[in-house]
Amino acid sequence: MSPSNTGASVDTGDLFAGIQRPEAHDGEPVLRLRDLGVAFRVDDEWVMASEHVDFAIAPGEVLAVVGESGSGKSVSAMSVLGLLPGNARVTGSATLLGRELIGARESTLRAVRGKDVGLIFQEPMSALNPVLTVGFQIGEVLLSHFDLTPEAARVRVLELMRLVDLPDPEERYNRYPHQLSGGQRQRVVIAMALACDPVLLLADEPTTALDVTVQAEILDLLRDLHRRLNSAILLITHDMGVVADLADRVVVMRSGSIVETGTVRSVFASPQHPYTRDLLAAVPHLGATVEDRPATVPAPRREPAADTVPALEIRNLVIEYPGRGRRVPAFRAVDDVSFSIGPGEILGLVGESGSGKTTIGRAVASLLPTTAGEIRIAGTNIRGLSQKQLRPMRKRVAIVFQDPASSLNPRMTIGESIGEPLRLHTPLRGKDLDGKVEALLESVRLPQHYRNRYPHELSGGQRQRVGIARALSLEPALLIADEPTSALDVSVQARVLDLLQDLQREFGFACLFISHDLAVVEILADQIAVLHRGKLAEIGSREQILTAATDPYTQRLIAAAPVPDPAQQEARRDERRALLAAGSDEQDPASRGIGRVVRPAPPQGPTQAPQQGP
Repeated sequence: MSPSNTGASVDTGDLFAGIQRPEAHDGEPVLRLRDLGVAFRVDDEWVMASEHVDFAIAPGEVLAVVGESGSGKSVSAMSVLGLLPGNARVTGSATLLGRELIGARESTLRAVRGKDVGLIFQEPMSALNPVLTVGFQIGEVLLSHFDLTPEAARVRVLELMRLVDLPDPEERYNRYPHQLSGGQRQRVVIAMALACDPVLLLADEPTTALDVTVQAEILDLLRDLHRRLNSAILLITHDMGVVADLADRVVVMRSGSIVETGTVRSVFASPQHPYTRDLLAAVPHLGATVEDRPATVPAPRREPAADTVPALEIRNLVIEYPGRGRRVPAFRAVDDVSFSIGPGEILGLVGESGSGKTTIGRAVASLLPTTAGEIRIAGTNIRGLSQKQLRPMRKRVAIVFQDPASSLNPRMTIGESIGEPLRLHTPLRGKDLDGKVEALLESVRLPQHYRNRYPHELSGGQRQRVGIARALSLEPALLIADEPTSALDVSVQARVLDLLQDLQREFGFACLFISHDLAVVEILADQIAVLHRGKLAEIGSREQILTAATDPYTQRLIAAAPVPDPAQQEARRDERRALLAAGSDEQDPASRGIGRVVRPAPPQGPTQAPQQGP
């Protein structure tokens, strides 16, 4: 993506004129870590987080540090700038252009943060102050490091906003973080990181919280900025597709130590360490399970028998969020969507954030009211049913949420959480209930004694297994899985996906699998439905959608998904640029929105409120 997309070209030479940027001497790395170690004081003991970390970043290089959660990649990077909590102990050496940072005074580190090293954090909403405008927050970085007047700082902030392709900078300057989309907030964070023309950008999972199309835009932006500004980038991530897309070299960490390092092409083509091979093998690879056939010949769709009652049938579904008076009209989040899922079938519902995926899932689970249309579960229309009438239907539908930590009651043991639906809907009590809970734990590959543990004592993957066991406790006919693996590391994600496949074959439930990750959907789904701004853009078999998509939005969505192969990813970038060029009007950043606003029509007589669903 280039600045010309926003209608304004930014002269980066003028933008950073007057900024004294330190430069590396011949052959000197921007950042060098030598025998770096981090430990934390916990219960009067030192617990090692990373040790013997050695690597260097050359000027203009993108170095990716990859590994699972707990591998030590983030703590090693944050220790360089003194951003660890007070119970941390850092040993070894970290030099920035030859200047030692480990053990440096706080005043020295404050001068380096933001000026010589720019920080891009994972979650932009938590990195920005919610009560300050975004323009003020970018300007604050400049004012803290340079002697500028407020007006000069404002001019530079607007130039930075144009540099990161933020549409309508003058209008967005006075907006608050909550008034921007996730991608726009991340662009603000990148503008803050670039404000002082740093020699090093430290990007900690900069795209993990974004959906696939916004992620592709941010990666394009980082690549473009890196090329024009020649800043080195230290990229911390567990997404191997992002590494293949952006990095020059890669460092693989496991359990606090470096296990492999090399160029991105050599590591992906010929990984040497078993852990690296396992990590790459666990990454879902878009196109890996679709049969190799010409894109012009769609695969035949499996049709259910004529007398088969669908597990879920949605007809002309409309869901609106009510307005507030005349100033805020109603918002149509789902508009005339229809599809069905046969018994034992898995349908993947994909689309960008805000496309209406989760809204549909919550409506099917009777957690949201509907405005129009029908939701039929095993032939029964649940729209308009009372809570008493819905009670027996709830046994037929279960839901697995995105965040396993927030979906489990922290005050209940694992056994109590799994057994709660059984206590509410079945006569099981005492030993019979305990036996059923233990059987459910075994079905999701967890030891029986975990029933006495609390959620905080389990890892993220283990908590998600508990959520699946709880959802399957009543043997539902339909399972709604709402982004069940997006919060998990790639290897944990692979194990949870294998588990879901095994359980689906064992219990035979139908599944509405909601995700923005097409590679994950490809592994599980028989059918794929694509949502765009609340409308159904396309639906078909897995092979039809992934090899012969006809809707331009679906084509762009597929092209935006990164794959863990540097050569293939480069070709996909070219394909995506061509698709964006063909539909530039559709992709205008200022026009991108979700759903549509519903303006109330003038009253024609007695009005009737829309029928409320479950």
